[in-house]
Amino acid sequence: MVNGVEEADMTRENRTLLVVDNSASHRFYVGTMLRRLEYAVHGVASAEDAIQLMADISPSLVITDFALPSMNGIDLIAKMKQDNRLKAVPAIMLNADEEPGLREQCMNAGCVAYFKKPIDIGELYTTIQTVLESSPRHTVRIETAFKVMVGDRNGPEGAMRQEIMTELSDGGLYIRTVTPDPVNTILPLTLFIEDRVLNVTAVVLYASQNTRSQDKSPGMGMKFVTINEKDRIFIRDYIKKQISKGLSL
Repeated sequence: MVNGVEEADMTRENRTLLVVDNSASHRFYVGTMLRRLEYAVHGVASAEDAIQLMADISPSLVITDFALPSMNGIDLIAKMKQDNRLKAVPAIMLNADEEPGLREQCMNAGCVAYFKKPIDIGELYTTIQTVLESSPRHTVRIETAFKVMVGDRNGPEGAMRQEIMTELSDGGLYIRTVTPDPVNTILPLTLFIEDRVLNVTAVVLYASQNTRSQDKSPGMGMKFVTINEKDRIFIRDYIKKQISKGLSL
């Protein structure tokens, strides 16, 4: 039995997002980053193409540029609101320019959020999670394979053990181990991320020794209790760099 936190993670639906943008490069940029965050993504160049695609699929959420050819983003949302099958699908509006009053127009049209391009992937991810998930993640996480030392050589036990962190966010990590510590245990950790060494403490939120799960290897999910703010910023920047690796606008 894993606790409610991990169970919620393991039962998350595979969300399908629709990105509508006339710019092929921006559509590819946003779509690729979202795929790296484990979303299924469709991309189209116009509102008309979006409406045609949504005749066959009903996305979990639509991310649309305002400045589309023919119909603009607000026109697209209006069309969706007229369709009983699509009127409840949330939409996020993007726009390259600061146009007075446009944000208010978009929100009045039914958008759940409005962002100026280029979008910050962390803000977009947090918004998507808040809109779609009953237990949203508030920080971007990625898969890793970095060494972590668990424990304190100078502590009462006088021992450290080497494990592997398989997921990382600026709020915590998942450590693969066949001997997870009990929930609520606070542990000193030494993280080795590329050429940087980070000393933090973290609390065990959930632990699993289930070796049969295809979603999680045995281990423990942990939340940072103490971390230097410069180290947190380093983690955040490292994650963004990995998500956008090889991409440019």
